[in-house]
Formats: sequence, structure tokens, C-alpha cells
Amino acid sequence: MSRRELAVIAWCGVSLALAIALGASFGTDPVSFTRALTDAASLDHAVVFDVRLPRVLLAAVSGAGLSAVGVALQALLRNPLAEPYVLGVSGGSALGATVAILLGLSGATVLGASLVPLAALVGGLGATALVIAFAAAVPSRGMSVLLAGVVVNAIASAAITFLKTLVSPSKAQELLFWLMGFLDVPSRASLVVLVIYVSLGTGVLLFDAARLNVLSLGDEAAHHLGVRVRDVERRTLVASSLVVGAIVSVTGLIGFVGLVVPHILRRTLGPDTRVLLPAALGLGGAALVVCDLVSRASFRFLHTEAPVGAVTALVGGPLFLVLLRRRAVV
Repeated sequence: MSRRELAVIAWCGVSLALAIALGASFGTDPVSFTRALTDAASLDHAVVFDVRLPRVLLAAVSGAGLSAVGVALQALLRNPLAEPYVLGVSGGSALGATVAILLGLSGATVLGASLVPLAALVGGLGATALVIAFAAAVPSRGMSVLLAGVVVNAIASAAITFLKTLVSPSKAQELLFWLMGFLDVPSRASLVVLVIYVSLGTGVLLFDAARLNVLSLGDEAAHHLGVRVRDVERRTLVASSLVVGAIVSVTGLIGFVGLVVPHILRRTLGPDTRVLLPAALGLGGAALVVCDLVSRASFRFLHTEAPVGAVTALVGGPLFLVLLRRRAVV
């Protein structure tokens, strides 16, 4: 890597650290950060370390994972518009997690916190398989991937809506609140399991970063250069679904993080996946922490907390339309 690339990666890491400190320091109620650090029995300590910090860490891990998956999917599909939410991976994961929750598999234990992400993984893999299978069967791959993602998201949303009609109003309201994209930590076990799953998935993506670069030359050229194309595709899709499934099982649907952050970094660093992935981990985590801080700050004006999923959609949706227009796919 060049000095400039290393400097950008370092800047992304520093941005993440600063965002975490900022997110833990500020909220709807003022606290003394000094007292929180020095007096473990104080209310300030409880607010910072028991309420704010777990939420900030959830935002950091979720933003980092979604951004890394966005980079990997864009490299794999050779389409800068690809990202988990648009491609239907998030919708499929949400459907899998919804089924697990309705079956009573969730809970505060490590086992319960592990089963819901696994169900979300199955749903994400199923959605990804549908999108890829549909795209492979039609000539215009770039356009068809996006259309297939929209259709799979619609199917998943319809299935979730149908399931909500089969449960009690209180349970349906709980599911609706979760699907809107709130960064509430159900338990410390859930946060620990999330970190493990996201670390495993992003580790696989980092391992295949150089091979994803070679895939940009085309499947045939990559095969002649010694890359096992289908193995790389399978690992990338499974790892991406694992990361997205784990995140969605805790946070609900948070879209466009995997689109905005890779796009910003690609304009700065170029298309090298080996550089983009570590940079996306830092900047993506920082971006979602800041979006969550905006969501919490909105309580002062709206007297209710806006879901962070709405904040990211308000930012990422217009950007997606701009990119779509520039590529002339509509």
C-alpha cells in the first residue's frame, strides 16, 4: 500500500475512535464524563457504560460490517450500486430472524442470541441465491441484479407482514419497532455474539480481498490467473450473509450504509478491495455512530427518537438515485 492509502485507512480508524468517544459522551441528558470514569457507583457511570457505550459499540460494529459487505458485493458483482439492502440480503435476513423470533428462539442467553443470527443467515443466503440465480438467467446482469433485489425485498416484506397478522397486536408492534432499525442492545450476550459473527465474516472477506480484485477482470481471466472463481463467490456470499444476518437480527433493517461508505472511499482510494475493506470498517462504523447520534439528538426537537434506519435511508436513498442516473440504468 502507498503512504496515502495507509494515511486514509489510519484516518478512518481515528474517525471511528472519535465517533465512539463522541457517541458515549453525548445524549439526551447531560452527564459528567469525568465522573463516569472516576466514580463507578455514580449515575453518570451507569448512563455512559451501561446505556450509551453498548449502543455505540453496536452502531460501530453494525456500520463496519455493512460497509465491508457493501465493498465485497460491489467487487464480486462488478456493480457499484450493489449493497445488502438493495440486493435483498437484508430483507431475507429480516424474514429469517422474524421467523426465529416468532418461534421463541430469541432470548437473553448466549444460545438465544446465537440462534436468531443463524436463522437470519439462512434467510440472507436464500435471498442472495434467488437474486444471483435470477441475474444469471438474463442477459443484462447489472440491471437484473438490482431488479431481482427489489423483488426479493418485496417478497420478504410481504411475508413478514403476513406473519405479523398471525400474532398478537403487542408482538406485531414489537416486530414493527425492531424492523424500523433501532440500535437497542437486547443483552450483552447479543452484542458479544454479534461481534463474533461480524468478525468471522469480515475476516473471510479480508482474506479474499486480493482475489476479489482479480475477479474484476472477468471470470475467465480470473480462472486463468489461478483463482477458483466459484469458491471465492461462495465464500463471499456466505460471509456477507453471515455478517448481514447477525446485524439484522439485532438492529432490524438499516439500509444504504453499504452503498454510501464504499462509494465515498472508492472516489478517494480507487477500486482496490484490499485497501477499501479496512478503510470501510473504520469509516462505516464511524458513519453509523454519527447517524445514531443524530437520531438520539432528534429527541430534543421531535420528542421521540427517530429510527436510525430512517436517517441512513434519507442520506443513502438520494445518493443511490444519483448513482443510478449516472450509470444510465433506468
